Amino acid sequence: QVQLVESGGGLVQAGDSLRLSCAPSGRTFRNYDMAWFRQAPGKEREFVSSISWSGASTVYADSVKGRFTISTDNYKNTVYLQMNSLRPEDTATYYCAAKTSTATGWKYWGQGTQVTVSS
Repeated sequence: QVQLVESGGGLVQAGDSLRLSCAPSGRTFRNYDMAWFRQAPGKEREFVSSISWSGASTVYADSVKGRFTISTDNYKNTVYLQMNSLRPEDTATYYCAAKTSTATGWKYWGQGTQVTVSS
């Protein structure tokens, strides 16, 4: 069974940093685009950041631009989300997703990791 497994969430104070990790279980995603989404209570899931399979292209939501950095370690087949200068509004469940470079939708999803930022 293909699965993405996120880790690294936790409870931090405003201004702190966290690094989320996402690794696949059951297959390799080395030729897949990867992304992070988040969903806060009572809100819809929203896009946070994505990175192309080659690592050459990254995209960020305006709300996290300049504070979050997405990266991959293809040897470990892992994607990271470095989150700096965290704000209370970053509180959400963060999900990892994967798709082939030609697909239009994100096919594989993780179960999520909770990030809580206190003021």
